[in-house]
Amino acid sequence: MSVRSNLFQISTVLLLTVSLVGSCKPDVPQPPTPTPPNPTTVTPPQYGAPFAGVPNRENAVMYQVNMRAFSQAGNFAGVTARLDSIKAIGVNVLYLMPIYPIGTDSKSVNSPYAVKDYRAVNPEFGTLTDLRTLVDAAHARGLTVLLDWVANHTSFDHPWITAHSDWYQKNAAGNIMSPSNNGTTYNDVAQLNFNSAPMRLEMISALKSWVYTANVDGFRFDYADFQPNDFWKQANDTLRNIKTHKLLLMAEGTRSTNFASGFDYNFGFNFYGGIYNVYRNNQPATVFDNLNTSEYVGATGTQQVVRYITNHDVNGSDGTPVGLFGGNAGAMSAFVIASCYRGIPMIYNGQEVGMTTPITFPFTTVKVNWNGNRAITLAYKQLLAARAASPALRAGTPTAYSTTNVCAFTKTAGTDQAFVLVNVRNSATTYTVPAALAGTTWTNALQGGTITIGSQVVLPAFGYLVLKK
Repeated sequence: MSVRSNLFQISTVLLLTVSLVGSCKPDVPQPPTPTPPNPTTVTPPQYGAPFAGVPNRENAVMYQVNMRAFSQAGNFAGVTARLDSIKAIGVNVLYLMPIYPIGTDSKSVNSPYAVKDYRAVNPEFGTLTDLRTLVDAAHARGLTVLLDWVANHTSFDHPWITAHSDWYQKNAAGNIMSPSNNGTTYNDVAQLNFNSAPMRLEMISALKSWVYTANVDGFRFDYADFQPNDFWKQANDTLRNIKTHKLLLMAEGTRSTNFASGFDYNFGFNFYGGIYNVYRNNQPATVFDNLNTSEYVGATGTQQVVRYITNHDVNGSDGTPVGLFGGNAGAMSAFVIASCYRGIPMIYNGQEVGMTTPITFPFTTVKVNWNGNRAITLAYKQLLAARAASPALRAGTPTAYSTTNVCAFTKTAGTDQAFVLVNVRNSATTYTVPAALAGTTWTNALQGGTITIGSQVVLPAFGYLVLKK
């Protein structure tokens, strides 16, 4: 008899003995094994009271915070300490770059956009309590807070990599892939698979949880043109069903279908390209008139495009507005167009002090110098105050009167009217006023006083007028 057979007989006897001994004991009911809560279905308790001051989407003025560069400490507390200064510029919406733990595996490049845990706070910035303190302090000042969300990919040391490898796209060899765009492959991150229904549900659950655990007021969605529209419709519908909160949802994308997917905003990539080409490549100012049509395809009601002259991407790759657009005067004239023509404006931290040093990736080597150009800060405050006081400047219907060298337009909202002229060249220019506007009288929205517009207006290099009545 083989050793294996002997072992089988011994095992059988032992099992029989255990069975007989167990049969001598009375039956004792055992409590059922508790089922662990499923984070996909459990709604966290609400922290704080939902903020009642979220603006209508057409009235937002955004401010992008890059935590690493914003303060010497590079953390939530550094932002909290400057909320009064941010508020004073005239913004009402903060958007925080990713606040989650980032990947530290061998492929890591220390990118905030390589998320390792969608449900946690990056200890580099502080704790959940510190984030809540920031949100509470912002709300107390009438500021709405958005979080940056990276749906497209995770770091390679995210727990999903091992627990749910089917939640990622794989190549023919079965290896998890990295995302690519315009010939560039981002090797530090792993591309998620949006054909996976369980992944979608867990992603949306994690997204939704921040509304409760940190009482935030919405999200800016990174790289949003590269996920299926039906995923965004699913995610946005879920968020809109949180009836206790008024949320603002921004797609970092240009697809016209993003509007139908439920976003409040698309991102003005093309408008920035227009600014670049007009100021850097001498293209005509009429470029902006055309963008007012093309960027709004698919938008209905008060859906908007977010317009900017810099952000964390182009600041690092192209340079600061001061360097790009002809100095402080050129940068300011570009922002007048971005903030007044159509859409809602966004400021990137440091822009409002005329910062001249780019904040390059991964944003760890440069700190914003808040003792920068105070005259530029004052110009921002004056412009945004005039915009806030004028329904026409905020959300009026524009009519284009631009020429090669001057971006000119009127805006009308009911009985409120505005007339804006911006010289986009670094030399004085004479603008011939259209017959319909010649001889009209306006109030200077920035300096005060009355101005009667004749048949021509001479604008200095990068000069601008913001008029109202």
